[in-house]
Amino acid sequence: MPELPEMETYKILLIQKIAGQMITDIQINREKSINLKPELFKNTIMHQKVININRRGKHLLFQLQNGHVLLLHLMLGGWMFYGTDAEKPNRTIQVRISFGQQHLYFIGLRLGYLHLYNQNETEQKLSDLGPEPLEMTFTLNEFLKRIAVKHGRLKTALLDQEFIAGIGNCYSAEICYHAGIIPTKDIDDTSESERSQLFHSMKFVLQDAIKHGGYMENPFFYGDLLTGSFYKVRKVYDREGENCDRCGATIVMQMVSSRKTFNCPNCQK
Repeated sequence: MPELPEMETYKILLIQKIAGQMITDIQINREKSINLKPELFKNTIMHQKVININRRGKHLLFQLQNGHVLLLHLMLGGWMFYGTDAEKPNRTIQVRISFGQQHLYFIGLRLGYLHLYNQNETEQKLSDLGPEPLEMTFTLNEFLKRIAVKHGRLKTALLDQEFIAGIGNCYSAEICYHAGIIPTKDIDDTSESERSQLFHSMKFVLQDAIKHGGYMENPFFYGDLLTGSFYKVRKVYDREGENCDRCGATIVMQMVSSRKTFNCPNCQK
């Protein structure tokens, strides 16, 4: 599932491609991917300019000229592609939004969605999300206050979107690895120095992942060499049986809260 770095990468690229552009056509091939009747959906966004694209947690918000917001959550298996009909991937397209001869394709929206809301409805839909981990206002002191009232395993806490928004299965593992803490460790058993290290590791890993374009498998446009590059430099995620870059031990996989997690049993304590 795309997490904060993947959605931030999409946001950056979408701003470059479609910010200020007018929607010229909409094609809806799967009605369950949207939240309104297709005609109402189309009539509301047709000929609207995309003023800006923002991100909140794992969501993208397409801000339209008329004040409405297209709220996107890709969920498991969802991705996007931008280009011409000749460049589009040979995959089933759930929704296509056109900008002249260029199109934004929404692919794999079986669990994901593209919903249309007004500004108040959008804020309500996102009201349960925790703070953005890369915001300047999210300080170490704020993190320490929030984690002080959490219990259970570190992995489970990092996945909790009401605790911190945007972290999922991949980056919870990578953050714990960078911090040198095993993800199955109970929060109550962590010291303040470990919690501080976890905070700094969170900032570092997420920023590094954005710099490398996240881990998405598919390029966003023809010739895109950035999207997905983090997969080549990941340290533990999806590396079961490989050697740890830090100590050489064998990386292991285990299940935590029905999720696969990866760690080095030697240098994560």
